[in-house]
Amino acid sequence: MRAKLILAAICLFSLATTAQSKVGTIDSELIIGLMPETKKVFSLIERYGKRLDSSYQVKYKEYQDKVADFKAKQKDYTDNLKTLKIQDINQTEQDLKQSRANGNKLIQIKRDEVMRPLYTKLKKVIADLCKTEGYTQILTTSGNEFAYIDEKFDITQKVMDKLGIKIPEQK
Repeated sequence: MRAKLILAAICLFSLATTAQSKVGTIDSELIIGLMPETKKVFSLIERYGKRLDSSYQVKYKEYQDKVADFKAKQKDYTDNLKTLKIQDINQTEQDLKQSRANGNKLIQIKRDEVMRPLYTKLKKVIADLCKTEGYTQILTTSGNEFAYIDEKFDITQKVMDKLGIKIPEQK
């Protein structure tokens, strides 16, 4: 008898615990892409990339000049001088590759830096909506694959409404 009461209590407790969960989904990348601030952010990243690219172009021009100079004068070079020039060209080429890799890393760092406020704003709106509507968990659909999502628990549109974002009409 006592075992049956304990079993019944456990079942009721687990049922009550499960009933308190409310899970929703959101397409956060869609929202971030439609936020008006995103255009400004991408413009800023593009300008930053152009500045990095201009310094890369200077290094690339230097590399091209060294190669052209070597091709034009290699007949006149001694073997030792040829070896030194080839090593210098190879070093310049390595520096060029490193510069491109560093530029890509710097652009990614800049992108993360300027996108952070947008994600923070989105996170705050999601948190406010979850508190208001009683959600305990929100899963993002961006980058994840779900076998089934009940549309009535997708809060994407509600968050977009709070942010004042509209989905553009497809042409």
